[in-house]
Amino acid sequence: MTIADEPIDSSGALSVFYAAIDELNRRYGDGADQAHMGLAELAAPLGVFLVARVEGHPVGGVGLRPISAPEARLGEIKRLWVRPDLRRSGVAAALMVDVEERARLLGYVRLYLETGPAQPEALSFYPKIGWEKVDEFPPDAFTHHVASRFTRLL
Repeated sequence: MTIADEPIDSSGALSVFYAAIDELNRRYGDGADQAHMGLAELAAPLGVFLVARVEGHPVGGVGLRPISAPEARLGEIKRLWVRPDLRRSGVAAALMVDVEERARLLGYVRLYLETGPAQPEALSFYPKIGWEKVDEFPPDAFTHHVASRFTRLL
């Protein structure tokens, strides 16, 4: 498996991004979480989208975007997704390690993420890899009212 930063408008990144959106829509209903994030937020210089590939085929991905005031150096993990037949194989954990390292290199000091009640796998996954549950995001960052929120100090 390889993991690489790919431009969010590349075919590999878009295929993974939209697979994640498709899964969110199936779990939560059409339009889930699309109004609060634009693709450009996952682009350089402060955003990142990583794509995991096996034998050249995209099998997962994860994004990072800035949140709050730029001087706060806070980031949010978005759209972690792994192809269903490869879940529980270490792809998601590898993507998270890599995106956290990219965040450090970009100067972020703390990361946030959220997941919802229709994603029980994610709710159990994040604490296992060292993310702490928190009640709130930074005051000026959007969050879903039913979401479980997590943070990690870098």
